Amino acid sequence: MAGEGPELKVGERIVLIDNRQRRYLVELKAGGEFHSHAGVVSHDEIIGSPEGSEYRTASNARFVGLRPTLSDHVLKMPRGAQVIYPKDLGPILMLADVSPKQRVLESGVGSGALSTTLLRAGAYVTGYEIREDFAETAKSNVEKFLGPDAMGHYDVKIQDAYQPHVDVGFDRAVLDLPEPWQVVPHLETSLRSGGILVAYNPSIIQVQNLRKRLSEGPWALTETVEVLNRTWHVEGNSVRPDHRMVAHTGFLTHARLIEA
Repeated sequence: MAGEGPELKVGERIVLIDNRQRRYLVELKAGGEFHSHAGVVSHDEIIGSPEGSEYRTASNARFVGLRPTLSDHVLKMPRGAQVIYPKDLGPILMLADVSPKQRVLESGVGSGALSTTLLRAGAYVTGYEIREDFAETAKSNVEKFLGPDAMGHYDVKIQDAYQPHVDVGFDRAVLDLPEPWQVVPHLETSLRSGGILVAYNPSIIQVQNLRKRLSEGPWALTETVEVLNRTWHVEGNSVRPDHRMVAHTGFLTHARLIEA
């Protein structure tokens, strides 16, 4: 039998999971209540209980309480802009080869999903964002998941990445904006030699324009990939691909800056 998990505390964000595997993100408050179609669960019942505990509503509906994973956070957090989904966030970390204490330029920061992922990997992130409301949403979402200490490694500036960069010496650049090819000339001075660029774009026309600009500059090892995610139904002797899959979300283009 598994040992007891650490106790859930006031102020923590948890996920309550029902029997159909639906997830509900909840911030625990003294005297608070979680309401759903299946009934009510008191926060006071959850607070102080071990992670992984089971709770029942008056109608005997079952919920399990767990601390959210990064994937849970990304899918359930408040959004100011469309997020990059978990199936692409993992490959971005690998393609950009992100490691602790690297300086990473990110633009735009959107709702903070990518920022949270980069910071959790140990990077120091400078975000360029032209919309103040997006910047504030991103900072709020990062702090809610990673805590206030992470904010010391996260600097969001109201800055247009299409314009000359005010910061230099980056190890990595990760872009999620409509016209990444406009950023490339500035990265040739703000990114160090040997540094890596990764750009996320939904449209192949965006990729085509980006690849054309990269081919005209000091960039090498350029590649574009697409990540597809298909789950499987496995129940007894019934084994088959699920009818639904997460197919196209975006293309990932990566390249390395070399000496001109």
